Amino acid sequence: MLNACFLIAYYIKFGHIALRSDLLYVTLIVFFNITWVTAAFITKLYDIQRIDDNGKIIVNTIKIILLHALLLAAFIVFRKAHYYSRAQLLMTYAMLTFSILIWRLGTVFFFKYYRIKGYNFRKVIILGCGQTAQNMRNFFRRNPQHGYLFLGFFDDNKTTHREWKGTIEDVLKFSIDNEIDEIYCAMSDVRSAQINELVEFADNNLIRVRILPDFKEIAHKNVKMEFFDDHLVLSFRDIPLDDILSQFTKRTFDIAFSLFSILFLFSWLFPIIAILIKLTSRGPIFFRQMRSGRNNKNFYCWKFRTMFVNEESHILQATKNDTRITPLGKFLRKTNTDELPQFFNVLIGNMSIVGPRPHMLRHTEQYSKLIDKYMVRHFIKPGITGLAQVKGYRGETTHPLMMKNRVKIDIFYIENWSFLLDIKIISMTVSNMFRGEKNAY
Repeated sequence: MLNACFLIAYYIKFGHIALRSDLLYVTLIVFFNITWVTAAFITKLYDIQRIDDNGKIIVNTIKIILLHALLLAAFIVFRKAHYYSRAQLLMTYAMLTFSILIWRLGTVFFFKYYRIKGYNFRKVIILGCGQTAQNMRNFFRRNPQHGYLFLGFFDDNKTTHREWKGTIEDVLKFSIDNEIDEIYCAMSDVRSAQINELVEFADNNLIRVRILPDFKEIAHKNVKMEFFDDHLVLSFRDIPLDDILSQFTKRTFDIAFSLFSILFLFSWLFPIIAILIKLTSRGPIFFRQMRSGRNNKNFYCWKFRTMFVNEESHILQATKNDTRITPLGKFLRKTNTDELPQFFNVLIGNMSIVGPRPHMLRHTEQYSKLIDKYMVRHFIKPGITGLAQVKGYRGETTHPLMMKNRVKIDIFYIENWSFLLDIKIISMTVSNMFRGEKNAY
């Protein structure tokens, strides 16, 4: 498909496919192929499991297309190859993306249909008959498209379960007689010595053994497994921004976006807002307040002053129709322009463009005791804007339930961060600035 799309785009652009007389494009198509193999190895494009969903396949396909395009761009820049047709390259990638997605999704759909009809299946049995084992059996039964044919339970504790086939000693003969492909072992129902014996038997008979750990006592969905040499370690919160590449991407964007905003927006808007603040009320132009940051480290958060100078500004949250807010302050809060000085916080590094909004120290102390998982918000840097804010959870929190909902959305953002999600939140923030927000006061 890679070569077909390249040649079709070449023909559309130049009207022929005489590559032998065009050594520049011969070099390019060779580079295309070598780079594809390299990118496929890096992204593990062909590591497809039976249980993979369409979303994962689409994401992996887009990843390799983008990586391939980046490598190609580097090749063109390195060789100063301005002579390659941009139109031909764009057509190649457009056709390639479309054709590969159609092929891969079509193939997956075919195999799922084929398995539902009773073909291309793997015979499996489960050691143990407890809840974990039965949950696995239910998964096989509910998902025939994955192609697992469940043949029964084996457990030393005799049971009246209709699918119980015998004790664990009976597994060896049953597996040979029925040509079993995979054996699943529920750790809570099988001894370690039995598993070791089974693994040795399975290796000698080309059978795969899979372990079912029992997490029923651990009420957490996001369990990540890692190995420290021979030691299995479980982590209960997988945060995308723990990855160094993701941190680099987010920090690079933060610096670029904040510099652009400071140079092209703040530079001319600051004098106007500063003069208006001075003309409409006494006091400083800026308001700084200690807030809770990443890892619960305190930092000074900067804003344009929107209130008359008062002694409660550091301890009392703004409320609707708050008499402390100046007429100009109402406009600044409504349009979020009071937050503009926080671009300097981003440059310094104690804030990000997008993230959970930083709260007053008093609120952190208060809500950390009232709301479960409240402190999870502090695993990453706070933001000028955030998912909770664009969803309407901003302003005064008159009831703990309001803060609880805000925390839920913040945690969702932390666990599902992506660069595209940040872009979406920023675009929604800009849209809300022009429309005005009813909870901004």
